[in-house]
Amino acid sequence: MPSEKTSRCAVTRGEVDLDSYASRDGAWRAIGLAAPARRALVDAGLTKLTQLSKWTRADLGSLHGMGPNALTKIDDALKASGFSYRT
Repeated sequence: MPSEKTSRCAVTRGEVDLDSYASRDGAWRAIGLAAPARRALVDAGLTKLTQLSKWTRADLGSLHGMGPNALTKIDDALKASGFSYRT
C-alpha cells in the first residue's frame, strides 16, 4: 500500500484563504510576481510599491517566498517608477 505524503505547505493543505490575498495583492500582480512572492509581501504589510522605500533589498529578499526572479521584477518596477529601496 503506497504511503500518503502529507504536505507541509499551508496553501496546498487548504489552510490559507487565497481570496483574502486577491483583494490586497493587485500592485504585485501588475508587475508579474508569482503567488508566493505576492503572499510574502502582503503578509509583511506591503501592498504598494511606494512602501518598499522603507525596506532594504536584503530585508525584502529574506522574506519566505521572495526569490531572485521576484526581486528582479521588483527592482525593475521600482526603477521604472522612480522609487528605490531604503539604503
